Amino acid sequence: MAAPKLFKMIILGAPGSGKGTISSRIVRDFGLKHLSSGDILRSQIMNKTELGREAEQHMAAGGLVPDDIMVGLISSQLQQVQGGRGWLLDGFPRTTPQAQQLQKMHQLDLVVSLEVPHEVIIDRIKGRWVHIPSGRVYNTDFNPPKKQGVDDETGEPLTQRPDDHPEAVARRLETYSSNTEPLLQFYGQLDLLKQFHGTESNKIWPHVYEHLATFLQPSKADK
Repeated sequence: MAAPKLFKMIILGAPGSGKGTISSRIVRDFGLKHLSSGDILRSQIMNKTELGREAEQHMAAGGLVPDDIMVGLISSQLQQVQGGRGWLLDGFPRTTPQAQQLQKMHQLDLVVSLEVPHEVIIDRIKGRWVHIPSGRVYNTDFNPPKKQGVDDETGEPLTQRPDDHPEAVARRLETYSSNTEPLLQFYGQLDLLKQFHGTESNKIWPHVYEHLATFLQPSKADK
């Protein structure tokens, strides 16, 4: 008896768009394996694979990892996904050549893109504060610390990362948009792209859930 076909999808979304929240709910309710390109890259380097060593050399020299190496790294990891219902890839591809190569190796079923207004993301991220030693993240709007400016558990001061300042966030969003627009066009032409517009993950999620349920039987009955 042939093994069931793995469902293969990608999620796109700007920093602060709620991609992590939506991804975790997809994993929870549809049983897909979540794969982060950053985690894959670090794992390959740490395990000193041939492609991992090549990638590390480029990074050590201050350059970008070439498209063919990145595709090889990601593809080799995807091929190791056995069993389960399929995978959800996050953080890759970043360029059209990467997308073209990936599509040749792994025929995708769906590409989800979260479209959240930039002004909403900037307003959301500017309230983010971090306890650096532990990585605990707070937000003054919806997850504030018990005492302003200090970590709940240690009482140590919280820090706002330079990348979370409004001006820096705006620059990151502009870069993301310019890099991602060609990807949206590429996947749109392949009729794989589904865009979800909104300002809150809790309002976007039911629509993502409903669309995914046309491909996969939910592993849970509730949203």
